[in-house]
Amino acid sequence: MRFSVRRARPADAGAVADVHLAATRAAMPYLPELHTERETRDWVRDVVLDRDEVHVADAEGRVVGFVALAGSLLDHLNVEPDVQGRGIGSALLELAKELRPDGFDLWVFQRNAKARAFYERRGLRLVELTDGAGNDEREPDARYAWRP
Repeated sequence: MRFSVRRARPADAGAVADVHLAATRAAMPYLPELHTERETRDWVRDVVLDRDEVHVADAEGRVVGFVALAGSLLDHLNVEPDVQGRGIGSALLELAKELRPDGFDLWVFQRNAKARAFYERRGLRLVELTDGAGNDEREPDARYAWRP
């Protein structure tokens, strides 16, 4: 699949929300739905795209993945389930490394074994495990770090 990576635009909000919702539901069906779909879409538009530095993977005009950076935190990295395994997530992660040459941290739920393996294969190191008391889902999570 041919794709390019570019800075997200306000008009991408709906597509970014679509990717986020689809990827989250596919990878983590065990998570409670704490927000309605409308609330999630509003949050992507009003918070993620406004606050974070967001880049999208664009395949022939279709947003198929995105990465969101908030300072030294990789806040989100999501890829449409039907196009995973085609280098999109790797390209977005490499961009994050280029944009944050001093390193970054990210959080992932402990049960998300696929994501954890993805990050570990690409040089991120586990630095902390929690019981989930600090996240809205109350799901045990793991903090990973990438340091050059």
